[in-house]
Amino acid sequence: MTFTDRDRAVEAAVARGLVGAGEPVAGLLDIAGIRRSAGELRAAFEEFTAPGTPVLHAFAVKAASLVPVLKLLAQEGLGCEVASPGELALARAAGVPVARTVLDSPAKTLAELREALALGIAVNADNPEELARIDALMASAPSSAPIGVRVNPQIGGGTIGAMSTATDTSKFGVALRDEGAREWVVNAFLARPWLTRLHAHVGSQGMPLELMAAGVRALYLLAEEINEKAGRRQIDTLDIGGGLPVNFSSDARTPTYREYAALLHAAVPGLLSGRYGLVTEFGRSLLAKHGTVLARVEYAKSAGGRPIAVTHAGAQVATRTVFVPEAWPIRVAGYDAEGRPKTGAPVGQDIAGPCCFAGDLVAENRPLPLLEAGDHAALLDTGAYYFSTHFAYNSLPRPGIYGYAPDSDGAIRFATIRTPQTLEELTTESGSDHAAALDDLGRP
Repeated sequence: MTFTDRDRAVEAAVARGLVGAGEPVAGLLDIAGIRRSAGELRAAFEEFTAPGTPVLHAFAVKAASLVPVLKLLAQEGLGCEVASPGELALARAAGVPVARTVLDSPAKTLAELREALALGIAVNADNPEELARIDALMASAPSSAPIGVRVNPQIGGGTIGAMSTATDTSKFGVALRDEGAREWVVNAFLARPWLTRLHAHVGSQGMPLELMAAGVRALYLLAEEINEKAGRRQIDTLDIGGGLPVNFSSDARTPTYREYAALLHAAVPGLLSGRYGLVTEFGRSLLAKHGTVLARVEYAKSAGGRPIAVTHAGAQVATRTVFVPEAWPIRVAGYDAEGRPKTGAPVGQDIAGPCCFAGDLVAENRPLPLLEAGDHAALLDTGAYYFSTHFAYNSLPRPGIYGYAPDSDGAIRFATIRTPQTLEELTTESGSDHAAALDDLGRP
């Protein structure tokens, strides 16, 4: 049997007690793999982009809102795309320069806008009302921050509606095909010389590359129209979003960044020619294949003749998979009590989580070597979102997350990314400091 770095990491995590009776679930991140993906992203666009073209790859913080991960990606040459005050705080805590930070959100408050403009962070205005707020802020305190407008090219959706941001009725950006909208966007730029960017993001998982390229082409053509009418190169940067889909059915990492960059080069002549600076906002595709949620099997049972492995990884760490399994299926691997790959004939079985509702299943009737109490279930391809979108159902504490990489001799070395949440921290978060706050409220 050929052992992968993931297999060796699982065995080492069990041996060192990162997962066990006391801590029955943990997240593992392949750090060498993350560095490799970041390098592949940079290399893909460098290959097809004219020399000297400013390119910022801004990692979508929502995909892994973990300060050490953001710092690692910054060391690999990436910036951050943030969509909330919390995400901005994480990027700053990771030491990401404001010049390599982009603020996107459909609901920015006045305070968020004021802070971003004061710091010099790039801002993409989502709608006319937000642009009016920026007008007022620029009038009272002019800023040199790069400012753009997000548009929705309305080119249609992919296979997952919730991940499709360029539908006719998407909540994101100015809907370009609505009556009068394109004219409004052009006039907005002509009236504001400080508007220098255009942004579009057509969606993520479930989006075919050709549809993504069509959205980028619509953005490029709009920029060309605005610059022609302005009589100058007013728009100097295009933010094309991210959204490269991930293959969740095998270890193959497809599609690749090179395939996407090559498609853009062919489908949008001029985009990578140096006419415009470029911003990307990839997230899931950088980390998904490099993460594993490892959970102890607490009990093995059966119902209706089907085996069930009751584990400690369910809706609290795999929320999308549990609630929308047809759109977000994930692979599961079995490991024995020592963390070695489980062997034996495949048996259809349910992999259940710890949450107290019947649908808390990460896999249903999945063929695997029969899992027993004390074994381990590994949820694969979970490096993006699964570690940073914890669902606090049943007040289950957030698990620890550990980065790993092999030493020169092949031994697995771990580094703590996030410590497991303690019950004391959980109760404090749930208001224990205010336990007596309601004692006299509402009494006659």
